[in-house]
Parts: sequence; structure tokens; C-alpha cells
Amino acid sequence: MHFEQRPSRQGGVLIHGVDTTAAAAVAQRFAAHLQTLGLDSLVACGSETSPTGSALRFWLNDASVQRWAPGYNTLELCTQCGLDTLRQPDDLAREIILAMLLGPVAFEFPDLDEWLAAIRIRQNIVHAARKTSLAFHTSEAERPEDYWAYSPATGFTILPGTCLIDALCKATQPDVSGKLYSFSCYRASEYVILLSIAQELRASNPALLHALQQHYEKQAIQSGKFHDVFLREYGSMEQPLPPKYYVPGDRLWFRNPDEHSSDVSGYEGSWVFYLGGGLFCNFWNHAQPFTLSAKCIEIYHWRHATYVDPAGDLRIDETIVAHRVADTQRDPLAVQNIFEQMLRLREPKGVYQHGGCIDTTREYPRWVRPGTSDMVLPRL
Repeated sequence: MHFEQRPSRQGGVLIHGVDTTAAAAVAQRFAAHLQTLGLDSLVACGSETSPTGSALRFWLNDASVQRWAPGYNTLELCTQCGLDTLRQPDDLAREIILAMLLGPVAFEFPDLDEWLAAIRIRQNIVHAARKTSLAFHTSEAERPEDYWAYSPATGFTILPGTCLIDALCKATQPDVSGKLYSFSCYRASEYVILLSIAQELRASNPALLHALQQHYEKQAIQSGKFHDVFLREYGSMEQPLPPKYYVPGDRLWFRNPDEHSSDVSGYEGSWVFYLGGGLFCNFWNHAQPFTLSAKCIEIYHWRHATYVDPAGDLRIDETIVAHRVADTQRDPLAVQNIFEQMLRLREPKGVYQHGGCIDTTREYPRWVRPGTSDMVLPRL
């Protein structure tokens, strides 16, 4: 690892609370972990002053960034680096670390242990998202009755004495339950995150897992409150992330940029996870994940499949969407034109003029370890 007195990058991984006496030891431990993955020679390190004191920043060297991810395009990292994240578990860790180290925005941690936990949680998210499939329904919601109960006041809670991890697996993974359950892609994304955090807590912070278990026996944490408790967001409308920059385990939203079809319940947009290798999860068929192009084309054709049902509600015919997508995929010029249009950054809420479906931000879990966790469960 190359050490610089002053970092030349603003992104990468930033470890806080590292004074000059500890810097060498922290850098050595960071390098030792990278060495196990064969990445240590590609990374630079520099000390700096942060709002919380001294810090160390780690980043991928410029030559590697230009060779593997020009313009912060991480979609080709696996191909460029010869990684096989499906069959080689360490390759998924390599892709996560490389994407974090080359990023335009710093991923900040209070110590190295939180950074390592964050990598494991992202791996958990990818593994869980690859297995998650739902039965599509915009108005119904169901869960396995031997693990879950529902009340309008509490939402879906787990039955006392059942295991939160098992309950989440059974609700989302048909390979476990033998059945597809109906609920939204947004709620599914929450369950994948919650499962992945709980799996890490089981090893690194059992006390927080116990508190989480007790909370979900009494009250679900969902929607805006879920985001506030469990997630941090990077990028912004003012400083958007590059449209092809993703880290495996990121949660993100593809917006439907068509005003008319976005009024259909469930079609305002699509919540997914980046799986790495240029693929995004498909909650309706986990065996067929999306490329960025395929996801953009699917959302684009929602506008061509609207109808009004007998009750007077606006709906979308998925059969028409599938036919339109298939026709487009047979025409390379049509693919290019639609992809270029949809690859534009999304517009602000309520604006439907010239924007595409790409969000300006991504989300990932907060810190989880004893003494440094910043997950604060709400009062019951």
C-alpha cells in the first residue's frame, strides 16, 4: 500500500478517530486485509484532519480506476477484473471493496471493524436479494402465518418465540417457504436489509439483535422510520452520483419518469438492490436479474400498457409490457435510444419533463457493532 501525507482523493473509505500514533497500525491492518484478497498493491492511504479529529483515507490508485471503472462506471468491474461473484465468495468482497475505494463519495466508519462489518452486511444483502421472490400484487399483503401476525396498529410483527431471521427468510425466499407471498418491492427491500443486518448482529452484536427481535414482536419499523433507523444515504439532488456508479448491496430506486403511468399503484418506480456484476435484483423472478439496460427498458414500457379496470382504477397490463420489451430487445437501435433516454438522472418529485429513471442517491446500512453502532430503535 502506498502512503501519502495528504490524500489526493475525496472519496474512498474514511476511517475516523485515527491519531498519528495509531495511524501506522490501522493502515497496516487495513493493508493486511486487502492482502488476503490480493488488492493491497492497488490502494493508497493518507492521513487528514476530519471534524471528529484525525482520520485515514484509503482509495484505489488512479491507474486502476481509469482501467477498470472510467467515469465511475462500476458495472463492468467484474468483467474487467475477472471476478466470479456467483461461484467465488471472496470475489464478491473484492468487488464491494473496489467499488467503495474508487467511489466519488467517502464511505465513513468509526473504525476498521465497522468497515469489515459493512462489507459482510453488503455480502448478506446480495445473497438474500438473489434469493428473494414475491407474488406481484399492488393491494394485497401476506406473510407466513406460522411466523407472522398483522394488526393495523403494529403492522406485520413476528410471533413471540419465533426467530426474526427465520421469519424474514420464510417471507421472502420461496426456496425456504415453498411459496411466493404478496407484498410490495419496497417492503421486500426492507426485509432484505433487516435480514442482512440481523445475520451480522448474530455474530457481532447479539444484544442489539435481541432488542431488534423484541421490537419486531411488538411493532414493525417501516417506510420513513425504517430509513431513518437503519440506513444512510449518499449522493443528493445537488450532488448526484454518477448514473453507472453502484456498490454491491446498495439499495436504490428507479423512478418511472412517465407522469400518466406513474399514477398506477405500485408503478411509481421500482426498489431494487445492486447485486454486482452489472446486475440488479428482480423481486418477481430472482432467477432472472436485470441489467441496467433491461431494467430501464421495462420501466419505459409501463407507459404503453395502462388501462382502466372495471372499478375505474388505472392499471398496467404486464403481458403488454413483456411483449413490448421483447420487441425492443430485438432492435439494437431502439435499445440504444430508450436506454439513453432513461439513463438521465431523475427529476424532482412532481416534475415530469425531460428526466430519466436514474436516482441521484443510493442507500446502505448504518453501523452495527457494540460501542460504535448508530442504529437507535424507536420507543415502543
